[in-house]
Amino acid sequence: MMLNWPLKLLTSVSRIHFIRQCSIRNMASVKRVAVCQMTSVADKAANLEVVSNLVSQAAKDNVQMLFFPEACDYICDNKNDTLSQAESIIEGPTVASYRDLAAKHKVWLSMGGIHELDEAYPSKVCNTHIIIDDKGNIVQTYRKLHLFDVEIPERNIRLKESDFCQPGDHIVAPVETPVGKVGLSICYDMRFPELSTSLSIVTAEILTYPSAFTQATGAAHWHVLLRARAIENQCYVIAAAQVGAHNPKRKSYGHALIVDPWGEVLADCGESAPCYKVAEISDERIKSVRKNMPVFQHRRRNIYSLYCLSLRKDLLPAHQKSAAVEPCSRISSDAGVNPDEPYYNFGHVIVPESCVFFKSKLTYAFVNLRCVLPGHVLVAPIRMAERNRDMTEDEAQDFYKTIRLVQRLMEKVHSADSCTVTIQDGRDAGQTVKHLHCHIMPRKKGDFIENDLIYLELAKHDQFKKGHPSKPPRTREEMITEATHLRLELQNLLAEEKNS
Repeated sequence: MMLNWPLKLLTSVSRIHFIRQCSIRNMASVKRVAVCQMTSVADKAANLEVVSNLVSQAAKDNVQMLFFPEACDYICDNKNDTLSQAESIIEGPTVASYRDLAAKHKVWLSMGGIHELDEAYPSKVCNTHIIIDDKGNIVQTYRKLHLFDVEIPERNIRLKESDFCQPGDHIVAPVETPVGKVGLSICYDMRFPELSTSLSIVTAEILTYPSAFTQATGAAHWHVLLRARAIENQCYVIAAAQVGAHNPKRKSYGHALIVDPWGEVLADCGESAPCYKVAEISDERIKSVRKNMPVFQHRRRNIYSLYCLSLRKDLLPAHQKSAAVEPCSRISSDAGVNPDEPYYNFGHVIVPESCVFFKSKLTYAFVNLRCVLPGHVLVAPIRMAERNRDMTEDEAQDFYKTIRLVQRLMEKVHSADSCTVTIQDGRDAGQTVKHLHCHIMPRKKGDFIENDLIYLELAKHDQFKKGHPSKPPRTREEMITEATHLRLELQNLLAEEKNS
């Protein structure tokens, strides 16, 4: 039965329903975060008790993620004690306690930098920022890039973090958390806007600066720097802080902050300790600020570019329980190649014929062991010519003719209308195999946030140094299957071009 409700009443009911639905959506998008402030001392057990109490209290406030300051594990007054108390991330009891707290209270934790012991640097520690999820898993780590080294002899001031600390090597990709994508940095890093801008370009929504700022520099620059980083990147900034006297030699400024993308201070812990302040943050606030002041769209990328030269996405091997450095594996007889199968010498690498999909008199094209993008293949002269200048005229003509053919093939196979075609000609250009070769990589819109990031991935995709995880190798079966498919597609392409 249809009821004849008055139009005015129907409109009113619809409006109430709409408002209620909007409220539900807005509530779902609001996240509760807590920034913490403490006064660490040399007693690790005492500091851990402070951390434990703050986590317990904040969890009762329905906080989803807590942010603790640099040196939340301890602060000593001399180098020897600082080094002797450092622990391994994986095996140390302090981080294990942090992980237990996160799992017990079902909250995410941002800890540190803490003092990390790494056997690779026996005379130093690493200042390492750790993200722990609500199940107690370490999901990401970041080692402080910029070390605070200041010497002012006339004022008898000498602060040299590099005396006992090993700097990191990577910017770390933002971490997906329940409160947003968190970009990791530590304290002095805030003075380097390139880092925060790099993080915002790779989609950070929250920039973190766990800190132990000195009182003098804090009074002068703390609020200004943090608000600037929030405003210019249109991100939330969360900066946990140390405060007060840690020992007779050292005092910290405090004022742990949460700043919104417009630069408004949402929380300031002042000089209290131990304490935390809660703020509600939302995706809508970020979107609104970026819509009304679209600086990301106004960047003149045709004039300048900023992208991460060393962006790490995964945990360092040292921070994984099954930490093992991957050996330098190549396509070779050690990888299960039939010793009776014909092959090509590609520098120090053996390429079996089953992985080759095109061969002319002087050039061949083959599939890649580690691909930056799907369809990443290589073209090389058959004769071992190390550099572009080492090819004969006939080889050069055939080499570039093959590159053009393979590019057409890969664009057809991968439904692309663009390719990155690049040669790393010489060691300083990134060449790792002493045999000239061209990388051909089909491109599609959005495959990299910044187009030029592909060169960073290309530079790292076949590195095997400790701390630099490379692209995982494909199986030989995968490579043979791709090469077989490409040979067939190439026949079809040549037939089409002949008939056109």
